[in-house]
Amino acid sequence: MELTRSRFLALLGGGGAALALAGCSRASAPLDVGDAARDPEPSGTVRLWARGGLSATVQDVVDRFHAAQDRVHVELTPVQDGQFVTKLATAIRGGREPDLVDMDDVNSALFIHRGVFADLTPLLDTLPYRDQLSPGHLAVGKRDGGHYAVPSLADASALWCNRALLDRAGIGLDEATGSFAGYLEAARAVSALGDDMYGWSFPGNASGALAFTVPPHVWAGGTDFVTGPVERQRGHIVDNEPLRQTLEFLRTLWEEQLVPQGCYSDDGIRWSADFHAGKVAMLPAGYGVVYPDASQDLRDELAVRLLSGPDGGRAFFDGGSNFCIPNGSGNPAGAFAFMRFSLDLPQQRRLPENGYTPVRADAASADFRAEYPLSVPPLDDIDAGRAPLNLAYNRIFNQSDGPWLAMVRQAVFGGQVERALRDAQQAFDDILRQGDA
Repeated sequence: MELTRSRFLALLGGGGAALALAGCSRASAPLDVGDAARDPEPSGTVRLWARGGLSATVQDVVDRFHAAQDRVHVELTPVQDGQFVTKLATAIRGGREPDLVDMDDVNSALFIHRGVFADLTPLLDTLPYRDQLSPGHLAVGKRDGGHYAVPSLADASALWCNRALLDRAGIGLDEATGSFAGYLEAARAVSALGDDMYGWSFPGNASGALAFTVPPHVWAGGTDFVTGPVERQRGHIVDNEPLRQTLEFLRTLWEEQLVPQGCYSDDGIRWSADFHAGKVAMLPAGYGVVYPDASQDLRDELAVRLLSGPDGGRAFFDGGSNFCIPNGSGNPAGAFAFMRFSLDLPQQRRLPENGYTPVRADAASADFRAEYPLSVPPLDDIDAGRAPLNLAYNRIFNQSDGPWLAMVRQAVFGGQVERALRDAQQAFDDILRQGDA
């Protein structure tokens, strides 16, 4: 079950940014982390919650942290991804919050804008590489001039290209990936090769996957899906020209059969199957979706480019995780020691082993580039990343019955782009007006 604003506040016992957790044995006042930033020898136990899907990655960092020092012990609790928000809200209401959370960067905004996380600006200011950290992660964790989240790891969307197929079709990689016109020219040329070959692919019935890969086209075109400040946002759909062009581009891919027919019903289960089989030339996806299961032959032909807008520009969905410290944390100094260790370059540069990308641009050393070249494009253009700041994100974009998937399917498979935009405008506004944001 996705968490709406009303259910979120019910779990917290009511209240807003001031944080008065009704029904709790104690109220967690805003935590001053200044002492934690200055503590030269933190110690004790840190209770860390992380998403279950990241448990192996986070456990690896925990083990390395324990091997590097013996003053702070981290107790890792994996929490199922789909239950993380609800369980954390329940724990905060009951006064049983962990000392540190490593959570989805988009969902971290739900808690930040309800005042239950500490302002980490004093900690962030001590990091000498602060200017190298992912701006997308930092932006979604910002409120009233303060930073309530520190980036942990990145899961970036990008365009994965099979150079061998493009070469067979006589298409240059850079020419093919700089605009919608280039995409379509390349897709037509590859699809004309026959043998069940296609220029492009996307999971047309997977709301979350489409939300991860399609919005960068719109952002690269210079617009967004919502306007206004948080809690007073409204949809920006009908008059959004880059969005209209993006839907028309996807409609053309489908109408001209430049994508596999299975795209219509694909809910994400077969997202990369045709690409891994060598039958698709271009696939918007993440590192963890493509690279780990790719054959060595395919890996040798892979190239990565950021996603283009209709007429140029570059962008990517800056997914992944943020570190946040609940106001009820009993060991913020120990939590910061682990956060800082996780952000050290040796740990950041190991992230591609588990399908993720560093959140530090300076991780892209010569050695890193040689070992993980396909992780480099988002780091070289780290300012092009964006994590949506939208407290209704789950209801609008992630739910299978939400207006995002309905709009895409109505436009792409139904061919009714203008009607899809009008219907989505109304649905976006209705959800945002209900108070989710």
